Amino acid sequence: MPVPFRRLFLLRHAEAGRPPGTGDHERPLSEQGRDDAASMGVYMAQAGLLPQMALVSTATRTRGTWELVQKALPQLVPAMFEGRIYESTPEAILAAIRATAAEHESLIVVGHNPGMHRLALHLIGRADRNAFARLHSDYPPGSLAVIDFEVDAWTGITEHGGTLERFATPASQSD
Repeated sequence: MPVPFRRLFLLRHAEAGRPPGTGDHERPLSEQGRDDAASMGVYMAQAGLLPQMALVSTATRTRGTWELVQKALPQLVPAMFEGRIYESTPEAILAAIRATAAEHESLIVVGHNPGMHRLALHLIGRADRNAFARLHSDYPPGSLAVIDFEVDAWTGITEHGGTLERFATPASQSD
């Protein structure tokens, strides 16, 4: 019998600009952010990192990041735009993840720091030492953590129950 499995992708939005007079929620991606988001999408497609569902913060910069990543993927991924992820706590992000239907075995969350970084550290129990050290020290804009869980539903993911499969940053994609 196969081991139950869920794969969670935690993608921090790419670099955002700060145009004068623009509120935080409406901040768009910078030119560098657009390039980094598109590159991360290409990386995910080439590495076979293909989510079945997306939960995306309602902020302009997260929506823009997801749009550019989605363009590079070989198939359309259904997306839900979730207000609970905007500038949120790890607990609120985890609640949104746990509310995902069990039929989706892989899920990408496109959100913000510090919540995404704290959530990744909260969920990871096993990891390659080097990848974990890089993630632990920083979670730059446009970075992607891939965490695997041996559970049969999203409600089953627990603190330190995941394995960090990889941690990729925009800088690591240009090496």
